[in-house]
Amino acid sequence: MECIFVILPLVAAAAMAGAGAIDPGQLNSPHDFLEAHNRARAEVGVAPLAWNETVAGYALRYAYKRYGDCEMEHSMGPYGENLAEGWGRLSAVDAVGMWVSEKSCYDHSSNSCVGGECLHYTQVVWRDSTHLGCARRQCRNGWLFVICSYDPPGNYIGQRPY
Repeated sequence: MECIFVILPLVAAAAMAGAGAIDPGQLNSPHDFLEAHNRARAEVGVAPLAWNETVAGYALRYAYKRYGDCEMEHSMGPYGENLAEGWGRLSAVDAVGMWVSEKSCYDHSSNSCVGGECLHYTQVVWRDSTHLGCARRQCRNGWLFVICSYDPPGNYIGQRPY
């Protein structure tokens, strides 16, 4: 199985925005985060996530902690977590799209990642996660930091995401 990892080119996204497409910098609302997640979950028959303000508050506080360095370091908190960073117009939809692009690396029959990373994807579609909270913050260095927190967390060894 060949694993293909797709990263959305932010320069191309910016060019598309100028050509009459939706500005990806505007795709950052709770609805945008939820819709992108729930589209991937629907593809594998998993119930949709619901936005949770407590979980979102946790994500926002952590995003603010990363302001000074924008390091891709997990919070080690009580929730499942996906992180992304990028330059330019990295939107909620872009970040979730990067995580979901790992689907091609997930082999359901062996419940393992084949040919690349897939744990961001499996957290997105983890059947037992029911609540989502995300935040997006520009760091001091100009990069954008995105965090999504999942309650309850997923990616337990030996368990299948769906």
